[in-house]
Amino acid sequence: MSGPTDALLITAAVVLILVRQFRARRISADRRWWVMPAVLAFLAVREPGVLDPHHHAESALLIAAELLIGLATGAGWAWTTRIWTEPDGTVWSRGTKASVAVWIVGIGLRVGLFAIGAVLGVHQDSSALFLALAATLLVRSGILVWRSRSLSTAQLRGPAYGDRVTSPSRKESM
Repeated sequence: MSGPTDALLITAAVVLILVRQFRARRISADRRWWVMPAVLAFLAVREPGVLDPHHHAESALLIAAELLIGLATGAGWAWTTRIWTEPDGTVWSRGTKASVAVWIVGIGLRVGLFAIGAVLGVHQDSSALFLALAATLLVRSGILVWRSRSLSTAQLRGPAYGDRVTSPSRKESM
């Protein structure tokens, strides 16, 4: 894909993810939670030029660091997301202010990696960003599904963080 197309896809994916993060969303424990990360990873690896042909080692290190940041961002995002159960047993989630902080730190670290790559003269393709975003979503979704399965009916009662709920609901105690 071309640079502008990549930028548009990345921007659209990030905006969609961020907008959805702050809406209460039902967590589905079905087996489809890994599909979006798999599509992003496929888009990343199908293009040639993932590694800079003139700087293989440096390029591989930058991609590895990008993946580690993606994994850490996904885990931080998942653990700062509030989850709760409704009286009907459905599990819901919503991002918190701490989730925004995780995103800001993750984006800052990625900008720093890009700057390091630019200083080293490494050509950086958008594939690394797609892979990192896939890793972020995979870890976040996996942890949220795991956390949602760990909720029991014996949890504390009360409204979920940020909700204006009049009926009591069970939420995860942290």
